[in-house]
Amino acid sequence: MVLLLALAVFFTSGFAALLYQVIWQRMLVIFSGADVYSATLIVAAFMTGLGAGNLAGGHIADRLSRRASLILFGLAELAIAGFGIFSAALYYDLLYQRMGHLHIAPGVVAGILFASLLWPTFFMGASLPLLARSLTERIERAAFTVGTLYGFNTLGAAMGAMVATWWLLPRLGLEGSLQVGAILNLVCAAVLLPVALLFTASRADAGLAVAADAAAPPAAERAAPPETSPRRFTFWVWAAIFGFSGLLALSLEIVWFRLLGVMMKSTAFTFGTLLALYLSGLGLGSVAGSVIALRVRRPALAFLALQAAATLSAGGLLAVFIGVVDGAGWLWSYFGSYEPLNVRESVGTLPTFMTSVLSAEAPDQLALKFLALYFVLPALLVVPTTFLMGCSFPFLQQVVQTDLARVGRRVGVLLLANIVGSMLGSVLTGWVLLDLFGTANTLKLLAAMGGLFVLFGLRFTIGTRTIALGRQRVPALRAAAGGTVMLMVPILASMPDSHTLWARLHGTGVDRIIVGEDGSGVSVIKRGSDGRATVFVNGVGQSTMPYGGVHTALGAIPAFVHPAPRDAAIIGLGSGDTVYAVAGRPEIEKVTCVEIIRPQLDTLQELLRRWPYGGLRGLLQDPRIEHVFGDGRIFLMRGGRKYDIIEADALRPSSAYSGNLYSDEYFALVRDHLKPNGLAATWLPTERVHNAFVRVFPFVVSIPGILLGSSEPIEIDREAIARRLAAVRVRQYYEAAGIDIEKMMTSYLAEPARYGPDFPRDTLTDFNTDLFPKDEYDLARPRP
Repeated sequence: MVLLLALAVFFTSGFAALLYQVIWQRMLVIFSGADVYSATLIVAAFMTGLGAGNLAGGHIADRLSRRASLILFGLAELAIAGFGIFSAALYYDLLYQRMGHLHIAPGVVAGILFASLLWPTFFMGASLPLLARSLTERIERAAFTVGTLYGFNTLGAAMGAMVATWWLLPRLGLEGSLQVGAILNLVCAAVLLPVALLFTASRADAGLAVAADAAAPPAAERAAPPETSPRRFTFWVWAAIFGFSGLLALSLEIVWFRLLGVMMKSTAFTFGTLLALYLSGLGLGSVAGSVIALRVRRPALAFLALQAAATLSAGGLLAVFIGVVDGAGWLWSYFGSYEPLNVRESVGTLPTFMTSVLSAEAPDQLALKFLALYFVLPALLVVPTTFLMGCSFPFLQQVVQTDLARVGRRVGVLLLANIVGSMLGSVLTGWVLLDLFGTANTLKLLAAMGGLFVLFGLRFTIGTRTIALGRQRVPALRAAAGGTVMLMVPILASMPDSHTLWARLHGTGVDRIIVGEDGSGVSVIKRGSDGRATVFVNGVGQSTMPYGGVHTALGAIPAFVHPAPRDAAIIGLGSGDTVYAVAGRPEIEKVTCVEIIRPQLDTLQELLRRWPYGGLRGLLQDPRIEHVFGDGRIFLMRGGRKYDIIEADALRPSSAYSGNLYSDEYFALVRDHLKPNGLAATWLPTERVHNAFVRVFPFVVSIPGILLGSSEPIEIDREAIARRLAAVRVRQYYEAAGIDIEKMMTSYLAEPARYGPDFPRDTLTDFNTDLFPKDEYDLARPRP
């Protein structure tokens, strides 16, 4: 009974932990930026605290009674709950609102991230060693107990990621969801603390032993003790191997999220869903491995075999999928399409879909596509590998847990080693491998590195024996290693190269794409049969060439409405349409374009070498245009400059982190960085964006699909605009890109609507904020 209760509590604790991780990462991104450097730092900071807690919790647990360990686990849950309640005040009110504008060196930012996450993550990390020690009465049950606890905690984490993404964040926002996490931690403490306090130390130990005895496999089914061969690795070697496993696991996670983000055309719901599926595989594998490990006579070899199979399966599954995807019907078409699947509409069809399934009627096709894209496809590519990874963990426990007095420490050290490896994998893959080799070759490298587990197994089995080859005797390990390499070569050769990979994931042939990628993301330009070029960023269509659509209007309108602009800041590059358009005003001396995906510029430069389009040539050869790579919001906040024009290029409100550029607080940041008479411009995709913008700017002009805002009255002087547009230099500039600028401006400025300071802004109650990006997670309301 106690064991079952502990499993339920640890499941709930894992749920809360992932809920916190998703929310804290979102809050810290507002402070530190959403670029790959900041994202990696946040992950590393989170893991540092977990690792420290693993190590400390293990050492403490082995020095206390199991009852005391259970009490400390409850106190750790209380510590996490207390932090969770006040974490929004720390991460948003203090770090962002009070310190966000300060010019902080990158090293100091990293230190702040690590320090701010240390308290909660330390106690999260300490929880498994404490609970494992309190529930382990005999060493024979250590693998079963630790593996089962780890599995249930990870399954809870998977559920937390899924529920946070699809239910809590859309309904409660970030701050409200944090309160849910704190309540869950309080429940965990309230359930287990009384259990520990009601028993004396001896009775508690006896009760836990009976519970574990009932849950563990019968003695007759248990395997013999772990190998006692003189070739057996020491505990520290196993810890190093498990650290290497963590490096590969985190590296694969980064690669998977890159690949599946492109396939799914990433939205705000992509990351949480993929994380939930990744963790589900780990949790299910660990629970299954806990039952199997006690029946296996050679758990060390089983662990190494599972690790090798896991890494190789990741490459093999992708190779098979890429090989057949062009025959996948609608999926192939979707990969080549411009727009992401409408998640809100898809979710709305699920009740009808369930009804049709239960009544054996033809199911709704949109629901089928949604379920296949968001759940079936990533499950097929990710879950088999993570299941094998999770399954290996109890086998490792069966190998190393040989002393009851050291159960906590060995759990803690192994988890610390794995976390250190994960941190190294995150940095190595995110900052180095993707930059140097790209996604396809990085995956090949990781698969090859997974082959080292085969060599570890051979070393464990063969040791220093020799075999006869011709007239010589050579080390058997060397011969076996050569055979392993020969077997892996065809596996690696079957995996796609970079251009094949991205061409197929964009629904086209290799000869029609230009690819650029690094740790920040993937930029693909696809040439159509009509000669038009479409820019895709992380799988999502961003803009097209030739120029002339809403992106052109977003740049040209504020440039020619402003009476005397000198400098402009544009967040987002895309095809360069908006940047090119704003630079059409000759009086502008400098245009600063801030782009978070660095390879976009490289792909545009390569396109110009293949296609001498006038608009692209003007964009890339204009000395007034400065390209800066990083988070646009952070650039404004810490750049120390003000501008005559600030505009964020059109971004779908459902895109991940789009709320950071459509919130009330973002528009206030833009307002505060405008010069006198400066103009802010934004695309107008939803009513909430309209409300947030109008709430912030005292003077607003609304034209079809676009808002202009300023702290001073905005004058639409049509005669002055016409004179500016009639200049020979201006006409020639836009004609080079195939744009009829006079016709466009006349159409957009025909009937502008105005909002002044007397507009009742208190009536605009439904809008996006940093802590509640409603449009980004909108599953309930249709967008206008």
